[in-house]
Amino acid sequence: MVAMPQSGQQRQQARLFRIYNYYRIVISLLLVGLLLLEAEVLGTPPQQTALFQITALSYLALNIFIGLVLLAGYPLRQWHVVLSLLIDIVVLHLLAVFSGGIGTGIANLIIISVAAGNILTPSRLGLFYAALATLFSLGAAIWLVLAVGQGVDTIVRAGITGVIYFAVAFIIQYITRRLASSERLATERAHSIARLEQLNHQIIQRMHTGIVVSDRTGTVHMANGAAGELLLGTRESASQIRYLPHPLKRRMEQWLSEPGLRSQPFHARENTPQVQANFTRLDPPLDDHILVFLEDTGKIMQQAQQMKLASLGRLTAGIAHEIRNPLGAISHAAQLLHESDQLVDGDRKMTSIIQRHSQRVNAIVENVLELSRRRSADMRLVDVGQWLARVVNEYREANPEHCVIDLKVRNGQPLARFDPSQLQQVLSNLMDNGLRYSRKRTREGSLTLCVGITEDGQRAYIDVRDQGPGLTEQQRNSLFEPFFTTEQGGTGLGLYLARELCEANQAQLALLDASDKGCCFRITFAHPRRRVSDFPEPVEPAELNHDNL
Repeated sequence: MVAMPQSGQQRQQARLFRIYNYYRIVISLLLVGLLLLEAEVLGTPPQQTALFQITALSYLALNIFIGLVLLAGYPLRQWHVVLSLLIDIVVLHLLAVFSGGIGTGIANLIIISVAAGNILTPSRLGLFYAALATLFSLGAAIWLVLAVGQGVDTIVRAGITGVIYFAVAFIIQYITRRLASSERLATERAHSIARLEQLNHQIIQRMHTGIVVSDRTGTVHMANGAAGELLLGTRESASQIRYLPHPLKRRMEQWLSEPGLRSQPFHARENTPQVQANFTRLDPPLDDHILVFLEDTGKIMQQAQQMKLASLGRLTAGIAHEIRNPLGAISHAAQLLHESDQLVDGDRKMTSIIQRHSQRVNAIVENVLELSRRRSADMRLVDVGQWLARVVNEYREANPEHCVIDLKVRNGQPLARFDPSQLQQVLSNLMDNGLRYSRKRTREGSLTLCVGITEDGQRAYIDVRDQGPGLTEQQRNSLFEPFFTTEQGGTGLGLYLARELCEANQAQLALLDASDKGCCFRITFAHPRRRVSDFPEPVEPAELNHDNL
């Protein structure tokens, strides 16, 4: 027979009954030992002494047997408890009668059995034990008066003992109910606290902000999943953080010495994003612990960029209405004037200048509009080498003029997560610039593209190297600023737009080399397992009607 699983109340009852059975064994041993030490201790006739001995030994054997059964793991049933208590009441009354009457000390042991019955079965059954013990006591007293010849006061003592039984039963049941109510309330509160703790744990673990609790020595006591991703590269590695990384610990020590100092962003590892750390002390009694908040600066910059693009979208509405419409009128008037037969050569040259600069201003407006219209990045996991080979082939087909583009794929199969259409726009801009500057220096459009993986083996990159004249130090410092250009007819927004698109894909666009042998731009992608957070899409003003531009 397969034992059914026990509830908490049943387990508690079994534990109490086991303790009570140990008490019964001890009492049985004392009674048997008492007889072995001095057989005449009872002062009763030999026949009653023999009955006392037989009853005491049988009681001891029964209790030992029950104890062995409990040790063997036999499941306890309710009727086992009831039967054991009934046996106790009957046996103890017999022992009291055989030892000389209800007034002996053995009768007091019945009070303990009644109390135990009300503890083990706190219900009306507990009053039944008291009533049964009272009846047995009165019956034994009457028998002793009639058969043995004891005094009538024996019945009075039995009645007083019965009152004690009921008093004990009522008191024990009251105390038991109060204890059960307190235990039930404590259990409910413990479950509520456990659920609340579990809820708080899940909330903390699912937060995008990294949270670390550390002491002043840098020993980590708790870290959530976001902290594991920002410090070790994966959310699952949060449990492996035992000590603060050296860059973070150094910033915590600086903060402890100067709390008003804002720490600088840092990389815990080469394959982790740039992190901004903020520190605060916990309240007592945990005031010796420090709470560290970790923010991914890339995501913060991305959110700021989206807000910037939303503002830029509103700005371009004013640009379109205030600049482009008058610009169209100026360009149209200059074109009509240029077609006039009465215009001299000098005036025609002036109208050409007007048209050329009108087209340049129009290109600036177009670039700004393109920047504000841009949708959020639709990032996908892509094999960078295969994707770039396809982009280069499409670029060659779209630009039939002679150009040499050398594509090299290094070490392994680089993977990255980005929006293919946005990165294609970035590469088209970089290749246009590289081929144009290469022709200035070598009179031949040539370009080298290299695809590889960074030294940490985690992030892919693309190098775009041209054979142009290079850049000066001043040009390098202003290269990615809007409206900065080294071309007389350029708008200065190409590289600025390219960098913005890279940041939207959590990638970095940087100038690696700008010597007199050419420039090298590098696009470094984020770790392929990182995902972009969902930020609001750029807002395009409702009043911006492109059909009227």
